[in-house]
Order: sequence, then structure tokens, then C-alpha cells
Amino acid sequence: MNANGSGALEGAVVAVAGAAGPAGRATLLRLAEAGATVVASDADAERLAQAVDAARYAHGGATVIGDTVDLLDLNAAKEWADKTEKEFGRVDGLVHLVGGWRGSAGFTDTDPADWALLEKLLIRTVQHTSLAFHDGLLRSDRGRYVLISAAGATKPTAGNAAYAAAKAAAEAWTLAVADSFRKAGGDQGPAAAAAILVVKALVHDAMRAERPNAKFAGFTDVSELADAIAAVWDRPAEELNGQRLWLTPKP
Repeated sequence: MNANGSGALEGAVVAVAGAAGPAGRATLLRLAEAGATVVASDADAERLAQAVDAARYAHGGATVIGDTVDLLDLNAAKEWADKTEKEFGRVDGLVHLVGGWRGSAGFTDTDPADWALLEKLLIRTVQHTSLAFHDGLLRSDRGRYVLISAAGATKPTAGNAAYAAAKAAAEAWTLAVADSFRKAGGDQGPAAAAAILVVKALVHDAMRAERPNAKFAGFTDVSELADAIAAVWDRPAEELNGQRLWLTPKP
């Protein structure tokens, strides 16, 4: 994709869930730069508005809109997907950036309340966005469902049991979406793709400013994540579908 934004994302309509955080901001900027219409959602209306404004100002003429959507409500997620496709005539992607973390000093210190929270944030939002956007992505000629996951899902640690288990469940659900796309494609191969981008953790400029001596070894900068997200549209659906794409060394 060249600097003027022409490429696989030119004219695409991409929804971004969990768009108000640092990763969301970077992703909105990158997608807008690539020529996509970006439909962002987050539970925090004020932070979402700031993220949307930043992407609009950075790329004059870009269409970037924000919706406050309760992704724990399946009907609300479906309404968001239907509204997006109706308004723009298509939907070509859902990028899932809804996050959250809880951990403990050791395994027996795990608080079951942490699981209750993470199950909502990291699993249920994946279930609802994928169910809501599945058919619209199949109607696209370049549909992509992109989950951001963590290396801990592959190699859990004692103090991260709830987080790692939630991420692993989200990965399994996304791979089921990929299988659905594969089956829908039949002999022609999948027209849409579901893929997982795996990071150790994310880092951004404010974190570096707060901890100037920290190495952040193996971390992925949010701008690098945004580039990797945009790049999934450059790969054929058949090659991409069902893949875990590692942005950090495998544990």
C-alpha cells in the first residue's frame, strides 16, 4: 500500500470495537490514512469522541464516525452492524480491540471476580461482534474479522489464569468464525477471513514517558499493531483465514 492510501482498504468500510484507547486511536488513524471509512465504537463516549476527532483532523476528508455501543448486548451489536451496512452500503471489516486485564500474585490468589469481568470484556464482546457482523462480512468482497490476542493465551502463567483463559476462549471463538467463512466459501475458498494478531503486550508513547528506563521487551507499539491490522486486507482471504499472526516471538 502506498503513502497516499490507495490499496485494499481504499473505499472499505471498517468497524472498530474498543476504539477509544491508545491502540484504537492508532488504528483509526491508520485505517483513515489508507482510505477507509471508519466506524468506531466504545463504551466511553467522551474518549471515543476524542479519538474520532483526532483521526478526522489528521486526515482531512476522511470519514470517521463514532457510536457508543453496549457490546455486552447482542441486539445492540446487531443494530450497530445493520446500521453501518445500511448507511454505507457495505461492511468490510470488524477490528476487535476491546480489552481489559486482571492478574494476581499467584494462582491461588486468583479472584473469581476477575474472571467474571474478563469473560464479559474479552469473550462476550467477541461473541456479539462476530455474530452481528458475520453475514455482512460474507457479503463483502474483502470481509475481515480481526481479533487482537495475547501470547499468554498460548502459554498461561500462574498469576494470569483468568486473563489467559479468556483470551484463549476468544481465540477459539474466532477460529470458529474462520471455519464458518471457510464453509461458506465452498470450493471457491473463503471470500472473508477471520484472523488473530498475537502480541505480548502493547506499548505507546505515554507509557514510555512514564517509564523512560523500561525496556518493554517483546512489546508491540500501537502504531505497529495498526500497521499489522491494515495489512490483513493486503493478504488473500484463503491465505489469511484462521491464522494466528505473531507480532512477538512465540513463547
